[in-house]
Amino acid sequence: MKIDGRKIAEKILEELKLKIQKLNAIPHLAIILIGNDPASKTYVKQKILTAEKIGIKTSLFQYPSSVSMKDLFEHLNDLNHLNTVHGIIVQQPLPPHLNLENIMHAIDPRKDVDGFHPNSKFQSPIALAVFKILGVIRATPRMVARQRPRLLRGGFKKWLNSQKIVVIGKGETGGKPIINMLKQMGIEPVVIDSKTKNPEQLTKKADIIISAVGKPNAIKPEMIKKGVILIGVGLHKGNDGKLHGDYEEEKIKNIASFYTPIPGGVGPVNVAMLLENLVTAAENFYLSKSTEA
Repeated sequence: MKIDGRKIAEKILEELKLKIQKLNAIPHLAIILIGNDPASKTYVKQKILTAEKIGIKTSLFQYPSSVSMKDLFEHLNDLNHLNTVHGIIVQQPLPPHLNLENIMHAIDPRKDVDGFHPNSKFQSPIALAVFKILGVIRATPRMVARQRPRLLRGGFKKWLNSQKIVVIGKGETGGKPIINMLKQMGIEPVVIDSKTKNPEQLTKKADIIISAVGKPNAIKPEMIKKGVILIGVGLHKGNDGKLHGDYEEEKIKNIASFYTPIPGGVGPVNVAMLLENLVTAAENFYLSKSTEA
């Protein structure tokens, strides 16, 4: 069964729009884009269009690939001190000469809506998106029908604990935050990376596979069992100029019980969860101001 990420995102966005109207203020997201990576530009455009659709203000700051760390730090410091800015993101990937960790540490944790700062007030949107989708899958009539009653009574966390979960890839913007969130819930996933020997022996046993590789055919039909849940996070640009996932939908759709497509899978939910973090940041800011008054 194909999971409609756009439909899930629309519901989240509708709720956020109502929250913003009650806030009586406009949440403001600052986006820093470095270089001319086509995929990054596409992601940023999607974030801006979605944000503005529900009443969120966005400011895009574009820098050439040659930008210095000093210039970035100065700009981030300015944004950190602007009361009219509630969230800050630096679009990845970054040019090799820029230190990702130092840049993320330079963002005020209260404004780090991407969840990369070690003291961030927010969970990673990509991890939140994956768990939101898994929650929807668990609640579908088809899943309810095939689950044992005791697992359904135990709640979402107990259901996840009952599943053999495999995460493929542990990159900073994909697999790593998902792995970390699972561990925070007391769940130890099986992690596959480029050094894993015979990965298909692990994937064939998985009930849930979360693939965050970003390469063609990272998941092949012969690597998965009948009824597996496939969540595709990884993206790559094909020869046709379009974005593709880690598996070919036509080849796995009759094997997987549930799967996310590309486009229209995890991506829209990821953006929605980012904006949910932003609205929360704005709410926290205005709540603290009213308390001070």
